[in-house]
Amino acid sequence: MLSSLRQFVPVIRNIRSFSAVAPTFDTATASASAPIPETSEGEQTIHAKLTAKFAPSQLQVQDISGGCGSFYAIVIASEAFKGLSIVKQHKLVTETLKQEISGIHGLQIKTIPQ
Repeated sequence: MLSSLRQFVPVIRNIRSFSAVAPTFDTATASASAPIPETSEGEQTIHAKLTAKFAPSQLQVQDISGGCGSFYAIVIASEAFKGLSIVKQHKLVTETLKQEISGIHGLQIKTIPQ
C-alpha cells in the first residue's frame, strides 16, 4: 500500500526557511563609504535602452536570477504608456528589448502609465 501512495505524494527536498521580514537599512547610521550594490552588465544595458526609448519617471531593472542574467524584473513608469492597454504597454517594452530577450529565460514587467 505504501509504495502505491508514493506516486501521489510529492517528494520534498532541500526545504529552506525564508523570513517574511525584509532587511532594513538605516541611512542615518550608514557611512559614506558603504558599498553601493553593483548592477550587472545586463541590468545596465536594459536600463539604458528603456531610458533612451521611454524617458521614464521611474525605472527599476533587477536581475532576479541570482546573478546569472537569465531572469529580470522591470518596473517602468512613462507617459508613453498613457491610454494603452497593459498588453500594448508590455509589447512596447518587449519590442525595445527584443535583442536582450532572445538571450534570457524570463522577464517580469510592470508598467505604470503617467
